[in-house]
Amino acid sequence: MTTLRRWTDVDDYFANLLLPPDTALESALETSAKADLPEHNVAPNPGKLLHLLARIHGARNILEIGTLGGYSTIWLARALPPGGRLVTLEAEPRHADVARANITRASLDGVVELREGPALETLPRLEEERYGPFDLFFIDADKPSNPHYLESLSISCLRNQKTTPAREWSCLDPSAGITQIRSPVAPYAEPLSRATPSSRWLFGCQASLSVGVG
Repeated sequence: MTTLRRWTDVDDYFANLLLPPDTALESALETSAKADLPEHNVAPNPGKLLHLLARIHGARNILEIGTLGGYSTIWLARALPPGGRLVTLEAEPRHADVARANITRASLDGVVELREGPALETLPRLEEERYGPFDLFFIDADKPSNPHYLESLSISCLRNQKTTPAREWSCLDPSAGITQIRSPVAPYAEPLSRATPSSRWLFGCQASLSVGVG
């Protein structure tokens, strides 16, 4: 059995074991596929992880950069307490249209605000409108822009003043010749620290996602 097949089988096993059927989430994936959106949404298990991180942290205000079809948006928004809110930024109008429909279908219109436009343009507007502070941010957009997104998260957008270190997750598989994979988000902790003294924990999930909490 190949390493990729083993990984997929294990991932499917935990998804089937831990994640009961969910009409809104399944519909979000289906409508995104029918609209030919890129298959860049988080998988069900990382989606549940995002939900748990938000709940454990007690997040009331969440910022998401990269909505796509709204799948991760639904996971995060459901973790919010009554009165909580989530602002999600999406650059592509076609993706935003699909996401809005999925968010509405999940009955989260009153919780989620979707803003269209490049995040490097919409992030400063959030600061101007005093939308912060945010308790948790989730970046799942174009990876080359990650350092710029982090630098745009000024002190007014983040809540806590405590500085916490960057975190790295490693995926080890000696049988495949993989001894260590360093999360690509780890180097971005330094720009974030320069942008604001309130650095966040920075997680790299499966070496593809950036999640910050205070």
